[in-house]
Formats: sequence, C-alpha cells, structure tokens
Amino acid sequence: MSVWLLVALIILLFLIRVPMAFAILGPSLLYFLLEDHTLHLAMRTIMAGVNSWPLLAVPLFILVGIVASRSEIADRLYDAAVLLLGPLRAGLAYVNIVVSVVFSWMSGAALADAASIGAIEVDHMRKKGYPAQFSVGLSGVSALISPIMPPSIPAVIYGSVAAVSIGALFAAAVLPALIMSAAMIAMVWWWSRKNPGFEGEPYNWPVVRRAVWRALPAMGAPVLILGGILGGWFTPTEAAAVGAVYMLAIALSYRSLKLKDIALIFRDTAAISGQIMLIIGASALLSWILSRERVPEMFANAILEFTDDKWVFLLLVNVMLIVLGMVLEPSSAIIILVPILLPVAIEFGVDPVHFGSLIVFNLMLALLTPPMGGVVFVLSSVTRIPIERVFRGVAYFLPAMVLVLILITYVPAVTTWLPGLFNLGSGSP
Repeated sequence: MSVWLLVALIILLFLIRVPMAFAILGPSLLYFLLEDHTLHLAMRTIMAGVNSWPLLAVPLFILVGIVASRSEIADRLYDAAVLLLGPLRAGLAYVNIVVSVVFSWMSGAALADAASIGAIEVDHMRKKGYPAQFSVGLSGVSALISPIMPPSIPAVIYGSVAAVSIGALFAAAVLPALIMSAAMIAMVWWWSRKNPGFEGEPYNWPVVRRAVWRALPAMGAPVLILGGILGGWFTPTEAAAVGAVYMLAIALSYRSLKLKDIALIFRDTAAISGQIMLIIGASALLSWILSRERVPEMFANAILEFTDDKWVFLLLVNVMLIVLGMVLEPSSAIIILVPILLPVAIEFGVDPVHFGSLIVFNLMLALLTPPMGGVVFVLSSVTRIPIERVFRGVAYFLPAMVLVLILITYVPAVTTWLPGLFNLGSGSP
C-alpha cells in the first residue's frame, strides 16, 4: 500500500468530517493489514505512543484548567483584573489580555480558554459598547496564550515525542508568551487612540484591594507549578499533580464546588484526556508507518537538496506548519511531523528547545486561520457571532502575531535564554 494512498485516504476522511483520531487510525490499520503486519504490532505501537510518564501531565493539567473554569477561581481573577485595569482607556481590552495571561498559568489549552473566560470577556465588552468584531478577535488571539505559556499541553506532547526536557520547553515559552501579550497590548493601545471613549469607572481602592485579596490564592498556582519545575523541586508531571491538588483545595475552600461538581469535573477531565490520548495513539501509529516508509529520510534529502541555509529551512517550516495546522489537530501534527522535521532541524544546527517553541507557536496560530480555525469556531459558538465576523476580528491582530513568529524564528535567544539561565538542557524529559 503506497504511503501516498494512505495520506490520500486520511485527507479524504478529514474532508468528510470523520473525527481526526479515526481518520488517522482507519487507514493506518488498513496499511497494516495490506502489508501483512499483525494487528498485535499495531496495538503495541499505539500503546507505546501513550505509555509515557511525561504524557501523564496532560490529564493533570486539563484537570487544573477545568477546576479553574468551573469554580470561582476564574471569576475572582476576572473581577480583580476589571477593577485594576477597567478605569484605563480601553481598559476591558487590557483586562481581556491580562486575564488570559493569568489563566494560562492554570490551563494549557486554547479551546478551554476560549470557551470559558473568552465568552465572559466578549459578553462584558459588548455590554460596555465595544464592537463585537474587535472583542471576539481579541479574545481569540489572547486564548492562544494558554497553550504557549506553561503549563502547555502541546509542549508536553512535543517533549514526549522529541525526548526534550519539558522543563526546558516550559521555560522557553515564557518570553514568547510575554512578547505575544505585549504585541496585543500595543495593538489595543493603537486601537484605543483611534476609538476614544471607552474609559471605565474611577478607581475605588478599598474595593480593588478586596478583589485582589480574594484572587490572591489562585495566583499561587503558577508560582507552585512553574516555580517548582524551574527550582528543581518537581518534574513537570509531579508539578501537574501538585497543581491539581492545590486548585481543588482552593476551589473547595471557596465553597464553590459540591461533591457532584467534583464528579463532573473528573468525568469531563477523563473524556477530554481520552480524546487526546486516542489522537496521540493513532498519530503514533501513523508516525511508525511514515518512519518505516522512510519518509523522514526522503524529506531530509529533499530539503537539503533545496537549501543548505538554516534560516531558509526555518522559513519553510513556518509556512508548512501554518498550512498543515489549518487541517491537522495540533497534537496529531506534533506527533506526525516532529519525527520528520526534528532530525533535519538538528542537521541544520537548530536547538531542539527552540524548534519546539517554534512548532507550538505555529500550530497555535493555525487555530485562528480558515478553514478549520478551532478557536474561531468555539468563540463563534459561545458568543453567537457569525464565523466570518470572528475571522475578520482575528485578522486585525494577525500581523502582530506574525511579527512575533518572525522574532521567535530568527532570534533563538528569545526561547533559549531562560532555559539556559536555569541550567535546563534539551535532554531527556
């Protein structure tokens, strides 16, 4: 069975809306049957793809994010940000960005951010007279901070596939996420100069202090998770477990969760984790097939014949990832593409940690672009704003995001400085 036929079948199943895991799994199993490989080998390959200690962090970080969004934690963070930044010109737009940054320390998924706090932010901004298109566009772009800023689920998956230190990947993502946030703040500032009249109420300092005090315990989560990893107290998986326990303890102390709510949280965590792991397992099987068909070697030879310049190679990777990210789910894209691209990147002398940050940022940008644009579809659903208006709103911020991508690509120190500062290498996770 030709590998091209395999790819064609997968694309066909994508086009007729078959769920991604099954669109990959079905043709891959057919390949095994036609090539006289046993299904036992296929099952072993799938299980090997998900049987990973670093991947155990994925359901734990999902649990952290769900607890934050289902309890009062997200509401308290949002209220504190509104009181602190709301009085500024276009203050609610700044609130949108800052809340996404803070929430990103507890949630590693863009879709979760868009579905939970994104809906709240858009609704609040529209009630205060902000244009719906601008509000939903800003919420869509700010939602991307969650999977870039640690704890990042795509970074965990990349680290597991590439045998790269997840702690180093987490550290590498901090500066790009902050630069991305600064770029959005600059865009909001520019928009506010052309659209005056969006000032909020004057500061009421006693109320502000109370709101900040109420939100303070939730701010301990990022300190515990990232501080524990960078300080060498926890592995990323252990930090995820500690963070999950901490968030549950805070939610229970707020008395915002009942026992039945906790059961629903664990059920939803299991459901989302199961979907991700099924995609990872199916993608691992496809990756095995591509490796057996020597696709990575053919790709490497083609690239090396086309160019011997590292920067041209990275430009090609950027274009490829954005295009493929439009149709591939990020987890699948990482598992399928990293075994193909990473050996070539290393051949060109690209640091694996830098390359991982580049891959994650590219694939997250693809969540905003047609035809798939997962974040855009989620925001359109929860805000009931037509999909074309959401795309137009997002388009206002995309040039700034492309500039950030160029900076990450061609200034490796943006991603490698912080891991080097904490002596985090690119070795085993």
